[in-house]
Amino acid sequence: MKIKDTDSPNYKALRDALGGRGIYNGAYYYSKEIVKNIIPNVKTNRPWDTLGLRGTGSFDDAIVFLHHNVDFEQTYGQWLGKRYKNQVFIVNQWATYDYVKSRGLPVFFLPLSIDTKYVKQFKTKKTKEACYAGNRWFFRRPDLEKHIPEGVDFPPDNIPREELLKFMAPYKTCYAIARCALEAQALGCEVKKCDSRFDPEDFPLIDNKEAAKMLQKILDDYDGV
Repeated sequence: MKIKDTDSPNYKALRDALGGRGIYNGAYYYSKEIVKNIIPNVKTNRPWDTLGLRGTGSFDDAIVFLHHNVDFEQTYGQWLGKRYKNQVFIVNQWATYDYVKSRGLPVFFLPLSIDTKYVKQFKTKKTKEACYAGNRWFFRRPDLEKHIPEGVDFPPDNIPREELLKFMAPYKTCYAIARCALEAQALGCEVKKCDSRFDPEDFPLIDNKEAAKMLQKILDDYDGV
């Protein structure tokens, strides 16, 4: 089975080139969980591209996960659907779905998921009030309306996932979106809105293995199994 993942030499070179900036991100850990918990639970003859990144290589016929949900034309416009044949694209936000669909490419929505068993091992007593968990790049975007009150605690910048989970665990409330919102739920936090584009209910807590079942149905229907 062919898999493009975070162990790919091209991806490692790209990660090294970042010089430590933003290397601990949701897409990185999602890719790892796709390999660990989703791929082994999906039956298909297709190869896998868990990165969906220009410059890291891919395969014809691949199942391609697209993680980047902003600046679509800049991120995907020059290569998406042009170099490789018969790929199937998996996205986790509807805006990304609409963009890929507009390119005339086969695209399917799969909700974000996490390894709930792994995350829950970090649960602890709630001794603190409110925190933010997520990408610091969010705060550098002037086009986004933020909904985070003063006095909310922030984690150190660019820390590994394990350290972020330890940081989040003692808080009663967490302002988060995407996989951080799922992790906060698994840790027993109340998730509150931090981004005008999303509400907490946009991110139901789903385990990777449940997502694998959803993906199996998507692929079976598309490939006519």
